[in-house]
Amino acid sequence: MAKIQVILLEDVAGQGRKGEIVTVSDGYAHNFLLKGKKGVLATPEELQKIENRKKKEAKKQEEERNKSLELKKLLESKVLDIPVKAGENGKLFGAITSKEIASQIKEELGLDIDKKKIEANIKNLGPDEVHIKLFTDVKAVIKVNVIAK
Repeated sequence: MAKIQVILLEDVAGQGRKGEIVTVSDGYAHNFLLKGKKGVLATPEELQKIENRKKKEAKKQEEERNKSLELKKLLESKVLDIPVKAGENGKLFGAITSKEIASQIKEELGLDIDKKKIEANIKNLGPDEVHIKLFTDVKAVIKVNVIAK
């Protein structure tokens, strides 16, 4: 039985993930992978295309990482003042959530940051820190000052 190499165009159960080169039987390749457009034959041209695509992805990832590092510097140099309603003993009515912090960042700094990337649950008045995940390995820590209205 002949075996051929195929580059997967999408994840295939039991074979591999998108972009991987797998060795499969001739019949499986022709009848399932190639016919269903789940893979292409691993020719030198296709291998070169994949290599170029990987280089572009790596370059794009590096650019995004650099942007997030610049954003981290900007965010960490600022202190957000968040006015809220509070009781007499310094307790807040509710908590300051990531949504409120995201809207405050947009208002003060003009930056759109997804609230899902912000880790915050502030329940007291005074200074506090909020962590924001900007990239896979880049986290910013913002100083937040919660003040009573």
